[in-house]
Amino acid sequence: MSDNQKKIIPINYTSRDFTSIRKDLLDIAERLYPDSFQDFSDAAFSSLMIDTVAYIGDQLSFYLDYNVNESFLDTAYQYNNILRHGKSLGFKFTGRPSTYGKAAIYLRIPATAVGLGIDRNYSPILKSGTQFKSSTGLNFTLVDNIDFSDPKLPIVPVATNANGSPTFYGVKAYGTVVSGVLLTETINVGSFEKFARITLGSQNVSEIISVFDSEGNEYFEVDYLAQDMVYREVSNSNFKNDNVPSILKPFLVSRKFTVERNNNNTILQFGSGKASDFNIVADPQSVAINVHGKTYTTSRSFDPTRLSQNESLGIVPENTTLTVTLRATNPGSSNISVGQLNEATSVLLDFKNRVNLSESVIDGIRASVEVNNESPITGDVSNATSDEIKQRIFDTFPTQNRAVTQADYENLAYRMHAKFGSVKRVSVQRDPDSQKRNLNMFVISEDSFGKLQKTNSTIKRNLKIWLNEYRMINDTIDILDPFILNFGIEYSIKTTPGADKRTIIARCNSALAQKFNNNYYIGESIIISDIYSTLNNVTGVQDVIKARITSRTGTNYSSATIDINNNLSPDGNQLMIPKNAIVEFKFPETDFVGKAK
Repeated sequence: MSDNQKKIIPINYTSRDFTSIRKDLLDIAERLYPDSFQDFSDAAFSSLMIDTVAYIGDQLSFYLDYNVNESFLDTAYQYNNILRHGKSLGFKFTGRPSTYGKAAIYLRIPATAVGLGIDRNYSPILKSGTQFKSSTGLNFTLVDNIDFSDPKLPIVPVATNANGSPTFYGVKAYGTVVSGVLLTETINVGSFEKFARITLGSQNVSEIISVFDSEGNEYFEVDYLAQDMVYREVSNSNFKNDNVPSILKPFLVSRKFTVERNNNNTILQFGSGKASDFNIVADPQSVAINVHGKTYTTSRSFDPTRLSQNESLGIVPENTTLTVTLRATNPGSSNISVGQLNEATSVLLDFKNRVNLSESVIDGIRASVEVNNESPITGDVSNATSDEIKQRIFDTFPTQNRAVTQADYENLAYRMHAKFGSVKRVSVQRDPDSQKRNLNMFVISEDSFGKLQKTNSTIKRNLKIWLNEYRMINDTIDILDPFILNFGIEYSIKTTPGADKRTIIARCNSALAQKFNNNYYIGESIIISDIYSTLNNVTGVQDVIKARITSRTGTNYSSATIDINNNLSPDGNQLMIPKNAIVEFKFPETDFVGKAK
């Protein structure tokens, strides 16, 4: 056959899998090379060659589709690729969340010589970084210093002498604890490299505490490398008069880094300048938008269009050793129930005049430390799915670091830094009873078993502070707990002839558990037809006779209920859920009850 005849043979460009490509190749071989290739049996060499080419074509087609799909956020499948798309749209992955909570801490302090109150010389400061452990083996760290010399703290006699005078008092104080332990990494850095990236060896990193090089220079975490201003906590010399222990002050920094997280690693990203270069740090007045009353750069007044006036994005460490202090949270869920925080593993004490104190008494105080959580410690939630991450990315771009719409507030709540805790679900609604722009933000968390639980006060406080940075000046926010509505499903099915009914019921319960997992949003309704379609797709089910939603109350369930019949939609296909409530099928193994005929 001539070359011109070969050219007019049509090619089916839609054949992209092994079977269709092989079929097209056989057709071409039979038409174009009838004299050269006549044996196309499975054992023939010509069949081997065609199978090989078809296999390669199938592989190339797959990777072409894969690369195209992963190039767009809508169609991306790989978790880390989704995060990369999110980064380009301003979404910052916060990593594994921390749990925050309040802990009651007890100390045994000696009494004065006359037994009237505690000896203030032996009243220590319990320092931040003190480590605790729960009965479940989880680690927690004290966030702030606790001054046990505070006269407002309650004290009770715990030991007396022969005369009945107190010799020791028990002192109780409350402190905030966060999940995880403090770790230190040392990293050797070689020659200068623009925009150097350093991957930390620790997993589940929630917070970078500090970064120092071997020359004593400190590097500061910033939101973006173009940011030159950070805020630092400075001791307040006027503390006794205004009762404010610390104040925030802006500092211009040249050594800085951003933190990038993916599903596996934590990466430090540095700038592009050398310590010996000039104009490493931009003049704040030259890169800031002219905002009345402000003389320094902030994250909200920064103008990215004027970056050309800054020749560098910060100093890169070179030929040095970096010491990174970080906090790594627990690899599994860090949520604990009441009373599970019960052990002090590393106690850090500080005394004002330690040189004049007895070391044996100090050792006794350290050994006397007891801890207990009087409320649940929550904030760790199951990882967001790929679809949930995509939705948060889509919501991030229009938010643009300010909260105007209800969707903006919800997106910002999900984006709160992991070290401050996380919430499972958020819903923001206008308060119908308010004459002003008051918002009701409903939030819910998870317990250690992944079940819904009210969000504790510490996370709510962190969330309110976080949102205050972005909210409209005339917006007020109330953070509330939604009602948890526990439901079950009762159903009756007809199985195929000869099928084992117990096996089919087990399959049905498993399918319902997968479909109606605890991924409901606040105020989201239950679609009744989803029950029927889920059951009908189970192998061995011939027909679904009936199915209905039932309320679950009593021990281990929420006390909140609704009238199911009065909340069905007119067509009976939806169970309408109030806007201040969330659905939970808490125990699928017992909440789903089926009968087979």
